[in-house]
Amino acid sequence: MTSDTSIRCVVWFGVPASAERTRLAQAGWHTRAADASAHGGGVGIRRGDTVVAMADLRNADADALGEMAKLMAEHPRLPWLALLSADTVVQAPEVERVLRASIDFFTAPIDMQRLIETLGTLAGDTSAPIVYSDVPGITGSSPAMMTVVASLRKYAPVDLPVLITGETGTGKEIAARALHTLSARRDHPFAAINCGALPANLVQSELFGHERGSFTGANARRVGHFEAAAGGTVFLDEVGDLPPDAQISLLRLLQEGTLERVGSTQSIKLDVRVLAATHVDLEKAVAQGRFREDLYYRLNVLRLRMPALRERADDVLQLAQLFLDVFRKQHECHARTFSAVARKALRDFAWPGNVRELLNRVQRAAVVAESAQISVNDLDLQDVVTTLTGHSSLGLTRTSAERDAVVACLRETRFNISECARRLKVSRVTIYRLCKKHQLILEDMH
Repeated sequence: MTSDTSIRCVVWFGVPASAERTRLAQAGWHTRAADASAHGGGVGIRRGDTVVAMADLRNADADALGEMAKLMAEHPRLPWLALLSADTVVQAPEVERVLRASIDFFTAPIDMQRLIETLGTLAGDTSAPIVYSDVPGITGSSPAMMTVVASLRKYAPVDLPVLITGETGTGKEIAARALHTLSARRDHPFAAINCGALPANLVQSELFGHERGSFTGANARRVGHFEAAAGGTVFLDEVGDLPPDAQISLLRLLQEGTLERVGSTQSIKLDVRVLAATHVDLEKAVAQGRFREDLYYRLNVLRLRMPALRERADDVLQLAQLFLDVFRKQHECHARTFSAVARKALRDFAWPGNVRELLNRVQRAAVVAESAQISVNDLDLQDVVTTLTGHSSLGLTRTSAERDAVVACLRETRFNISECARRLKVSRVTIYRLCKKHQLILEDMH
């Protein structure tokens, strides 16, 4: 939120239309026209104000474009947007320089709603957080995550074990917490235990408790994690790392609903739901004799697979912006969003470390970034950026700029291929070819 004395201003390098000014004013943005052809035309940043620059390329000549580039260099922390028309000669080096430095692209006539939403993101608006699911902790609108959400809602009310599988960093514990929160056990404890981190000689004691004097150092009775979570949910992460004796005790708990503390012969009746997760192939572990087959079948009553981030291409940018917004609330940093090239790299990277790696890269980038937009170098993803080898009808010499320009125009024309082709002065066939080239699935973009 801005203070009572601060303002939100779009410094428009060009001539905004009256309707554009009016719509921005209605959304709480002042518009100030700046003459980029007059060197140092002035951005006028005042402490506390939110200022965004618009590079209006609709009628910009070479001198104006050069001055815009200089202003971008002089104000590295200022976020820039670019506005193109069908007549914009996008293959010109000066235009390409402005496009590469711009955070987002718009084509005339402007989709004002998208422009205002973009400005709101740059201003740090939190009134509409990026959460695309009504399941707690689950963010994303990709088909893969919608499948996960449907399974979570289906499994949560059913008081049966769930085996959660997936690569490291895909959010298995988040899914387990969502299952607990959506269940009737939500008001009781949730205990998350990393089985691989427990000392081998203390696993039984940690999970099931012990009696005083049951082993050296046991000076008092200890209640284990399962007993402490009575009535609630226990999440066993990396369950495949449990030693054989703990596997037997867990099997007894699942079969009979009882446990015995180490050093005791008294059975304790316990009501607790067990969720388990693994990134290893438990079937293979069973075949190799490292995991009990009967325990595997007890845990694998319901199964939930968490997709890898590379299977969630539609979610990467939303997650990255969400992580950045959360970081900005906790720490002072210049970064507000991602450059066009950085967004392209985020989409194209394979993310072997999945969501956890994305979070770490975004946080590191937010610390090192010197401007309002995080660059591909800040993310350490410069090797992912590829240079366009063939020529395109749009004349852009960067794959990222070409893709973003097509996506922006498609959105602004409400995915009307004919209108998009008309604005960009290319054929409908070219639009379809570019969509195929950049793996843009029109049905999924609506």
